[in-house]
Amino acid sequence: MTFLNSPLNVFKGFYSMILLIFSIVLVMGLIATEQTKLSSEAHPAAAYILIWVAILWLTMVEGGQASIVGLAPVNPELYRESHPVAYKCAAITTKGDNLDRYLLGRQFMVVLVVFCVNISGGPLGGAELWGLPTWLQDIFLETGLAMILFTCNVGQLNTQVNATLCMLDYIDNYFGLFTLWVAMAIEFSGLLHASYLFQMIIAALAGKPIESKEGPRSAMENIFFYGRCLMSLFILIGCFAVTLEALFAGKTTMWDGVPAWAAVLVFFLLMSVVGMLEGMQVAFFAVSRIEESKRGDSFFAKKTCELLFRGEGYNMPGFMIGRQLCVVSCMFFIARVTSVDIAEGESNIFNVSDGLQELFNTGFLGSVITTICASITWQLAASAFPIAFLSNPLTYVLLRLCLLLEATGLCGAAWVIAAVHKSIAGFQRDEVYIGTAEERAKGAMADDTAHMPVGPGHMAKLPGFAENAPRSLKKLLAKDPSVGKYISDQVDRMENGTN
Repeated sequence: MTFLNSPLNVFKGFYSMILLIFSIVLVMGLIATEQTKLSSEAHPAAAYILIWVAILWLTMVEGGQASIVGLAPVNPELYRESHPVAYKCAAITTKGDNLDRYLLGRQFMVVLVVFCVNISGGPLGGAELWGLPTWLQDIFLETGLAMILFTCNVGQLNTQVNATLCMLDYIDNYFGLFTLWVAMAIEFSGLLHASYLFQMIIAALAGKPIESKEGPRSAMENIFFYGRCLMSLFILIGCFAVTLEALFAGKTTMWDGVPAWAAVLVFFLLMSVVGMLEGMQVAFFAVSRIEESKRGDSFFAKKTCELLFRGEGYNMPGFMIGRQLCVVSCMFFIARVTSVDIAEGESNIFNVSDGLQELFNTGFLGSVITTICASITWQLAASAFPIAFLSNPLTYVLLRLCLLLEATGLCGAAWVIAAVHKSIAGFQRDEVYIGTAEERAKGAMADDTAHMPVGPGHMAKLPGFAENAPRSLKKLLAKDPSVGKYISDQVDRMENGTN
């Protein structure tokens, strides 16, 4: 792993592993002593099962995205025999607009998993463990740091490291195929279809059409599609109504002593921060393909781009790591703010039945709100207005914060886990099976970028942990401008959907 190639990074990996092990022990201890929501209301065994199933599933949700999106341009026939399950995944996602559908459903899965981890391992108010110093418990338990390190290092970052470079081996299993089908089923259910309404509004504001790889819908297909859009919109409005009612009535797991108006303010503030962080990766991906002279005259847009592309380009992957920490941290706080908690003897929200109230208590409503309003909508807006997005001063501040968090090395354990996992699983880089992009092009199997969802209305993101361009390529780009023009032409073809 390239991260572990210097003494400083080895040290970061070591101390991050110590913190991670300590964090896992704390979370498991809270569950054993019934000091989490699920372990106290059900049984510690139920909390143990849910938290580990959620974390292990998150590894495939995150790693699967890196593999599926990364393999989208590659001709599936190249690995049909060597990786048959990966081929089945490609057969689904390369058909029509299925890749967009998968990304939409997958986004909800990520948010839902974080909410499940919060229910299973989040400490109850006043939780104490093994007589540990108060300051230590405040840092790791009250702030949620233990769960954040657990989720980021074990459930997200380590899988992205391997899945970005070993896409075929990572996705070539039925667990990956099943996860893909679940994401597609979530999208098909219509639960998130309100996102498509926001997509249309944003595209109209941008004055650009939404590119589709499918023909016009029939009358019946339109009825089915817009019917789900309206259903999703009504569900979203209902989720907001219940959540705001619970916040104003003080019936959530929000910290004691926080007034209702402050709780509502924190809720919307956290959603905005998550939205900015989600949109930033899309905006950065878009602006990385725009010439420096065309990036606008905004002071903060220029400052952001200068910082992002400084030196050898290490700030780009550094941002992605720090961003993951920020997003997960905010999501855990949102889960705490929005999870409904009815004390014994109190009336249900809007006097609904006990069965429906139990659904409210699961945190499902917060998952729906966060997915649509704090994630997908912001990504769509950033895809349509990347320069305007970068001109926001908050974008520069958050970029600085993400780079600072990455520099702490808190997520260094992810590379250690990834290295161990790669060794045990026997993962090999994709070039071993299908060659490099240049080799594929020479063999009449050139990559086809038509399947990549880019442009306004699409949630195209930065490749999370792809290695930086070789130094020789950077020198060649500086020496021969035609190489840069060729790369730009390839990007244009990707945006236009041409071969």
